[in-house]
Amino acid sequence: MLNRRTMLVALAAASGSALSTKAFAQPVDLRTAARDAWLYGLPLIEMAHTRAKMASIRPGQGTVNAARINAFVHSRVFATPASRAVTAPNVDTLYSSTFLDLAGGPITLTLPPTGSRYFSVAFMDMYTNNFAILGTRTIGGDGGTFTLIGPDAEPVPGAIRAPTVWVWALMRLLATDAADFDAAHAIQDAVVLKAPPGRIPPSYAERTASWAEYFTSVQALLIEDPPPATDLALFRRVSALGLGPSGGFDATRFSKAEGDGIAAGVAEAKALLLNRGKPHGIQGWVYPPTDLGDFGQDYNTRASVALGGLAALTNPEAIYMRPIAPDGQFGDGLYRLHFAKGGLPPVGSFWSLTMYESTPDGQSFLTPNPINRYAIGDRTKGLTYGADGSLDIWIGRTDLGGARSANWLPAPAQGPYSMSLRAYLPKPAFFNGEYRLPPIEKV
Repeated sequence: MLNRRTMLVALAAASGSALSTKAFAQPVDLRTAARDAWLYGLPLIEMAHTRAKMASIRPGQGTVNAARINAFVHSRVFATPASRAVTAPNVDTLYSSTFLDLAGGPITLTLPPTGSRYFSVAFMDMYTNNFAILGTRTIGGDGGTFTLIGPDAEPVPGAIRAPTVWVWALMRLLATDAADFDAAHAIQDAVVLKAPPGRIPPSYAERTASWAEYFTSVQALLIEDPPPATDLALFRRVSALGLGPSGGFDATRFSKAEGDGIAAGVAEAKALLLNRGKPHGIQGWVYPPTDLGDFGQDYNTRASVALGGLAALTNPEAIYMRPIAPDGQFGDGLYRLHFAKGGLPPVGSFWSLTMYESTPDGQSFLTPNPINRYAIGDRTKGLTYGADGSLDIWIGRTDLGGARSANWLPAPAQGPYSMSLRAYLPKPAFFNGEYRLPPIEKV
């Protein structure tokens, strides 16, 4: 039964146990504090890095205006292998994205009617939590005007209050293919964002920086956008490091030996993310944790998603499922995903299986292939079905030729790869155990 308990048990190993809630009670040694604080701070670092990249984008292919704070930049085409701003992009929707600065006052967003076309505007705080999603599921397709205010702003009737002053707003708008772009672009162009001028965000260290630079940046980000009070136990736990919402971290106060301990803790944190052990799946698939996209105190999962799936939606909006390779690692050879008649993913909108190349640092990006196909789903044109109504998706590095070509999902020419099956507006059968994805088999 794929219920809440089953999903939690199956995914426990994916997020590790370094930040077990039971372990919060007492302060820990400096090395352990560095490990836990590095994992805690990673979402802040990744969000700041994404914000900096977006603020420096110039007009060019895939955009219609220069990126700036408090102004949407609309992607006019699907993501390609050149799209490296955010890990694991989809190729089903056009993205519209902006970082909002609420320090100057309320921001008003007007959304046009979208009809039956899927869309969502996810608002994420700097800790990567989706605190509000406006879209097909929540407001319908008639559009509307909405107000967003900062955490300390005076109340505004009906407004959405953000937990942090900086907010990432990411709109996903379904488009079938290039022939559908004009209609999708018209919707993008009708989105109106009214906001005071935003500030130019400061620069911060990236996750590859030295421990001193990394934690200095995390400290500044904690002051810029304070964490919720429910994280207080975490800061008590890592008190040896001096990191806290009101300041306290000073890299110069640590001796050489202490610095070596901090560096060792950071190395341990990175290893935890990249080597999470053998995944525990259900019939060959790793399903998302129930707190995906709104993580609470699940800091390990939050860090893992910040690295490998930044900006993931919550489960009611979309489920992301990762297959487990039958031979341990997807690579050479031929694989098949077989859907029996009536066995396609039950969704209220659409589903797709996307191919990614896997990078050494744990991220996923689209990979070049000879037919420029990066995903297969329920809207893919030209798929062939069996005489019994079943569907076979063929996965491999080379084209099989013949009838199988129509259903071929190309893998990278070399190196490891991964896949993600997305189900948008998943139906209850995904959660109550009535439906399970069939395993990917090696042929």
